[in-house]
Amino acid sequence: MKNSFFREFSKGIWKENPVLVLLLGTCPTLALTGSAVNGLGMGLATTCVLIGSNLVISIIASFTPKKIRIPVYIVVIAAFVTVVDLLMQAYAPAALYEALGIFIPLIVVNCIVLGRAEAFASKNSPFRSMLDGMGMGLGFTLTLTMLGIIREFLTGGAVFGIKLIPGWTTDFLLPGAAPGAFIIVGCILALKNYFNRRAAIRRGALYVPPQGLNCHTCGICRVADDKH
Repeated sequence: MKNSFFREFSKGIWKENPVLVLLLGTCPTLALTGSAVNGLGMGLATTCVLIGSNLVISIIASFTPKKIRIPVYIVVIAAFVTVVDLLMQAYAPAALYEALGIFIPLIVVNCIVLGRAEAFASKNSPFRSMLDGMGMGLGFTLTLTMLGIIREFLTGGAVFGIKLIPGWTTDFLLPGAAPGAFIIVGCILALKNYFNRRAAIRRGALYVPPQGLNCHTCGICRVADDKH
């Protein structure tokens, strides 16, 4: 049982990482990882919403009419996003809150949050759903923070605002811009796929991406069909 709970928690960190495996949440990933602080802040905000929304949706899923489940899930997610937004506005550093800007309210339509609600939380127990939200949120946070560290260092030789190379006085603009973000994410994905392929070859198996969270199993886009 403990191993089962650990698998639910740990899968989002590597095996089913929402950014590096499932390629979800791409907009905040590319837009907010110009610095490590911004990436960490966005990741933690999304994690809080994931944990809370997964818990509530798991509880109410059994008596939520199928035809209106997505609007109900969105209302639940929006409530937690509002709470997180107000807490950050009150207690987070002003520079961080201003940098995250519109991307905090947009967590409501983040594919990671809505996808986990439909694909996992609505079909599993509250405790497993919380573990799933924590794991997916942690994987998202670690990925955004890692990208922020890489981009911030390559741009100006700093990490978390601390100048590691004092002689680096002229910023290199490409890593901090959107094209640089695409290039860095592409390089990370290539390395991850390379290591996964090598590991599969050593096991004598074929590497198959996780099947539980892709568009074919999400079901969100089939809401219109359910009405007919």
